[in-house]
Amino acid sequence: MDVLSRPAEEFTNDGTVEELWAVQAVDHAEVHFNLLCSVDPRWLRLTPYDEELYDQFRRMFPDMNVRVIDENDLKSPEGKTKWRTYMAKFSRLDDYSVGTLLRANAEEEFRPENAILVVRAQFWAIEIARNREGANDCIRDKFRGSLRNKEDE
Repeated sequence: MDVLSRPAEEFTNDGTVEELWAVQAVDHAEVHFNLLCSVDPRWLRLTPYDEELYDQFRRMFPDMNVRVIDENDLKSPEGKTKWRTYMAKFSRLDDYSVGTLLRANAEEEFRPENAILVVRAQFWAIEIARNREGANDCIRDKFRGSLRNKEDE
């Protein structure tokens, strides 16, 4: 407890931790995209709780367009409040609050212009909805060839 009473100025961010997080987030994004290029997304399961994650997501966000995500909707004061309520339901899941990269446009690959930083519970909710609702269906046809070309390099 003594540490918590010390002035915040005494603490600094560890650049190594941030760098490791960034590497982990990029690795996760690449693995996920490779799965979308390899497997029919309608059969893909991201967690053992996909059904619950999806049902709660569509109850709380019935009209959210998962094809193209507007970062401002996610991070507006109203959006943050709604997402906090959603995520609280899944705090029992490992890694639910880990920073994760989400593609803003479901029809495009991961690249800096198409990436939004979200927490893993948001990623699961949106990607499960994309898989079930067909938003990720075009990925295999559109990018499978480029995936092979990258592996050959």
